[in-house]
Amino acid sequence: MFTGIIEEIGKIKSAPPGKLTVSAVKVLDGTLMGDSIAVNGACLTVTGMTSGTFTVDVMEETRRRTNIGKLAAGDRVNLERAMALGGRMGGHLVQGHVDDTGKIISLSAERDATLIKIEAPPIVMRYTVEKGFIAVNGISLTIVKRDSHSFTVSIVQFTKTNTILSDIRIGDIVNLEVDIIAKYVEQLTKPGSGISAEFLQEHGFI
Repeated sequence: MFTGIIEEIGKIKSAPPGKLTVSAVKVLDGTLMGDSIAVNGACLTVTGMTSGTFTVDVMEETRRRTNIGKLAAGDRVNLERAMALGGRMGGHLVQGHVDDTGKIISLSAERDATLIKIEAPPIVMRYTVEKGFIAVNGISLTIVKRDSHSFTVSIVQFTKTNTILSDIRIGDIVNLEVDIIAKYVEQLTKPGSGISAEFLQEHGFI
């Protein structure tokens, strides 16, 4: 489980079929073989380590669902270690299980912030709401507006500087993970579940 608060920007050292080796510093502190590290928001298992790199295996399912398969040597990636119980959670609950990818369709400045509009497939859009959470390349962000096929997030300069969002261009593909709570609410409110929108409202959930 992750928080969507990026700890470090790493660099791909090599990307042979089925593996990634990433240069890093901060996320290696305390990391052991078998631990999880989110790479651009995708939860991957550490299978090798040196003093300045870690290696992960990349399954075909990960390649299908994410932008991990497009990475090459020299590319920068967002990195986050799994959260520790008892620590601060500045973002939201992020599983590292990417739902699908989206495409950057516009970038615009708004005072000191940057508005990023992302086109996303229906499987993602069904769970997006204004002021709700979404993870973009593993970064916990708040949706400021949406339409039927896209949503917009606003990022401050600190986020832009300390993540690979500083590198993005129109047309880039990003990993998207929706808020897991939205999925549970949908499942629980299906007919026959015993929980309705009225029940959730009555008990202060919505």
